[in-house]
Amino acid sequence: MIISEQGHLLRIFVGESDKFEGIPLYEWIVKKAKEHGLAGATVIRGLEGFGTHSQVHTSKILMLSEDLPIIIEIVDALDKIESFMPIIDDAIVEGMATLEKVDIKFYRKQ
Repeated sequence: MIISEQGHLLRIFVGESDKFEGIPLYEWIVKKAKEHGLAGATVIRGLEGFGTHSQVHTSKILMLSEDLPIIIEIVDALDKIESFMPIIDDAIVEGMATLEKVDIKFYRKQ
């Protein structure tokens, strides 16, 4: 797959317990990204964070949360990301998505 040197990073913030169509939302988003032919997706589980409700979610043993922050990162060309956004928009009831320009230094496989 060829990606230009100028790409965009779509970063989606959701909760670990968020679901869509009966599965974890982050899994559903990754599945849709693959189906849409995006270059790749990475899911990152946060140790601690808070969002729109200002409730802190943490992995600390005394305050163990079942709803830790999840970040899904997708890097690809702007047009591909923009055409992907309507697919996931209605699935994300609570959360945030950001988009920023990135310089792609390499994208390779053996």
